[in-house]
Amino acid sequence: MVEIVKVDNSADKLLRSQIVDLLMEQMESIGPKDGRPELEGTIDRALEEESKAHLFIAIYQQQVIGAAFLNVGLSLGKGGQYIWLNDLFVSKNYRNRGIAKKLLLRIIYWAEQKQIKGIELETGRNNEATKALYNSLGFYDVISKRYGFRF
Repeated sequence: MVEIVKVDNSADKLLRSQIVDLLMEQMESIGPKDGRPELEGTIDRALEEESKAHLFIAIYQQQVIGAAFLNVGLSLGKGGQYIWLNDLFVSKNYRNRGIAKKLLLRIIYWAEQKQIKGIELETGRNNEATKALYNSLGFYDVISKRYGFRF
């Protein structure tokens, strides 16, 4: 059975390493392959007590097979806190088994308990399977154009 867990700063080195291994699998398709040290540092900073970043993972047979990484921010338009879901990833060998949905449901439940006003995310225009998942849980399309800036 898949267990969904919110990771906190008590996570040991082995668990953190498994999380980084999983996220490196994701990075292979979207980013540089040599980013492990930066990813380790980001996970460490996210798990600090004062961090506004949060990490939920899916565990199956003591192995991390999915992860959701998010940040809590403030929004004038929403009238309070909201979540920006940065990443939702399930290992290739475990896709199409409802794991991403379980991660999202756990995040939604956690957000409701924290009185968070909403969740926002971004997905590719042609990612029909992911859009169907989001729509099945009550997410809706927001028409906008996202911009970025890097230092």
